[in-house]
Amino acid sequence: MSVLEKIRSKTGLLVGIVGLALVIFILESLLGSGGALFSGQDTEVGKIAGEKIDYTAFSQKVNEQILQIQQSNPNATIDDKMKEQIIESVWNRLINDKVNKVQYKKLGISVSEDELYDLMLVHPHQYVIQQLTDQQTGRIYDGFARPDGSLDLAKLNQWVGQMNVEQEKMWKQIEKSILEVRAAEKYNNLIKKGLYVTTAEAKDAFIAQNKQVNAAFVMKRYDSVSDSTVKVTEDEIAAYYNKHQSDYKVSEPSREIEYVAYDVVPSKGDYEALLNDAQRAADEFKTKTVKEDSSYIAQESEGGVVNIANYGKNNMVIGDSTVFTAAKGTVFGTYTEGTFLKIYKLTDVKSIADSAKVRHILIGLQSQRTQSQRTPEVAKRIADSLLTLLKNKQVKFDTLVKTMSDDMGSLDKGGDYGWFDENKGFVEPFKNAGLQGTVGNITVVPTQFGFHIIEVLGVSKTRHNSYTVAQITKLISPSGETSQEYYKMASDFAGKNQTADAFNKGVDAEKLNKRIAENIRENDKSLPGLEGAKDLVRWVYKAKKGEVSPVFEFKDRFVVAQLVRINEKGIAPLEDVKDDVTAKAIRDKKAEAFIKEFETKAGSSKVIEDIAAKMALQVEKSDNLTFSAYNVAAIGREDALIGTATAMKTGTTSKAIKGDNGVFIVAVASVTEAVLPKDFKGKQQEIERINGGRVEYELFDALKEKADIEDHRGKFDF
Repeated sequence: MSVLEKIRSKTGLLVGIVGLALVIFILESLLGSGGALFSGQDTEVGKIAGEKIDYTAFSQKVNEQILQIQQSNPNATIDDKMKEQIIESVWNRLINDKVNKVQYKKLGISVSEDELYDLMLVHPHQYVIQQLTDQQTGRIYDGFARPDGSLDLAKLNQWVGQMNVEQEKMWKQIEKSILEVRAAEKYNNLIKKGLYVTTAEAKDAFIAQNKQVNAAFVMKRYDSVSDSTVKVTEDEIAAYYNKHQSDYKVSEPSREIEYVAYDVVPSKGDYEALLNDAQRAADEFKTKTVKEDSSYIAQESEGGVVNIANYGKNNMVIGDSTVFTAAKGTVFGTYTEGTFLKIYKLTDVKSIADSAKVRHILIGLQSQRTQSQRTPEVAKRIADSLLTLLKNKQVKFDTLVKTMSDDMGSLDKGGDYGWFDENKGFVEPFKNAGLQGTVGNITVVPTQFGFHIIEVLGVSKTRHNSYTVAQITKLISPSGETSQEYYKMASDFAGKNQTADAFNKGVDAEKLNKRIAENIRENDKSLPGLEGAKDLVRWVYKAKKGEVSPVFEFKDRFVVAQLVRINEKGIAPLEDVKDDVTAKAIRDKKAEAFIKEFETKAGSSKVIEDIAAKMALQVEKSDNLTFSAYNVAAIGREDALIGTATAMKTGTTSKAIKGDNGVFIVAVASVTEAVLPKDFKGKQQEIERINGGRVEYELFDALKEKADIEDHRGKFDF
């Protein structure tokens, strides 16, 4: 239960009264205003290529997608994660329709019916093959495969000719996807074929990689002088900003907040009350029979989770060694383990084989062969029928594995995974069928995957005890009263500190830990340390700079935030990037001073050792330096030094030059020229392959940027 729910549980009557008053107020407002309460509501989900995307239309597309999934798979669960994926899919499809397809149409790109037929049934596209492949095993489903595992076109065409209504819907969806995939391939290939690398470009690239320079340099680093000793004026800061505005281009809006968090922790009284309740549960647990244990555990455990598992001496979950000699039904605990109270009950002791070997046939609830769902009743009926056939020796086990088993991973092994022990990662019922069975036993065993027909092929001669332990788990959580106290503290802080200045003073006065969340995007659903932050993000994008939020509830945490920065798309204003601009302006001022120092102290000297001595610096070396290098040893990224050195001749010394890390003078000791090949065709092809590999994602990014997409989905629930 969340902390605010605990508060609400104590204040339900008050909320009801307030809620009724609000309803009356709203009705009065509607009657008095002609029903225009929502007339000014923003319903724009976003904008793509200048076209507004309306909430109602977008929501309808999302619901249509959900309906399609439910129709094709009635047992599909549309949870929050799945819904987010659907919303993302619908949004990307809209971008494809309004950005990519517009380009296809302009260029006359299309896919004919004959071409589609060829891509589906004659020379199936890789996407079609993927739809006919088991994603877990990587094998084509048996119904479509040749004996060697490759796609059998005859089987595929036969299946298409006999499709039922649901299969036809799925096939049409694949056709639609192929049309889009093929059009995109044509477009990308068209761009790729338009790329050409000249011989001169290939030659330059070859030289950049193969011409080597041995250089020595002297560098006075910027960090050798404290920033605090260098003063820059407001005019100098503004001048740097105006000259380098492109460095401060914001491609996507973002926000920054500072916040305080009141973490709700159980009080001493809460813990004592929970301990008393756990002791009550432990006493009652002793009186329950084995048949009653599961329902009682579900009743008493956090989240209703039933935990009954088998353990050996090497992995026993109970810390008390007397468990190995205790009578069945003995209860152990209450124990405090982390954030939980644990109660254990020894429910059974069995002698089991150290290892066993079985083979099985899985009748799955999700058939891997037919891609259809089965109810547990249907799956069990099939398994029971096959068991009868096996026991009457009317069919061979190997035959049923090949023709009926839904465990594609064990088909080529005859349903056999080899020898295993109790530590193997199989589900408990599957392991128990072997470890507790005898050679020759064939039984039907249910698991979460379906019903297994299991034959025991072998068991070890050595055996050991297996201890079945039932477990009750209770979360050590704060009471409603404790949660209400923390909520009141957060509310008082938010109420007393409604401005940025007051917020900061309040943090200092109460000695709170102020935290920062940067680069918050409008569609973010969580922030570092704050899961489920959608409501907070929505407030952030409605608030004004310096505004302080109301209290937001998270799991066992209350948060109060202030909006400290708004970064809109475009060039960031100077006040928002002033710290960085000031640091860069200081760096440039240092560079000017360092260059003058080099010129004054080193004078006209060209000997790098003399220059180093006069500057009281060390000579540093960088051998085998190439123009294509990314870093300089002991410095890191320093493009100016690399470019300068690789352009110089043997025996020459540069002037003082401003770099990213400091001001340097470089001297070239030797140059090893690149040995040029007879032609540069291989290099041309290499660069063309690299450029071609960048087309798909860089082209799409360029089209999206040109379309000036605005995405405001985060403001809405779908």
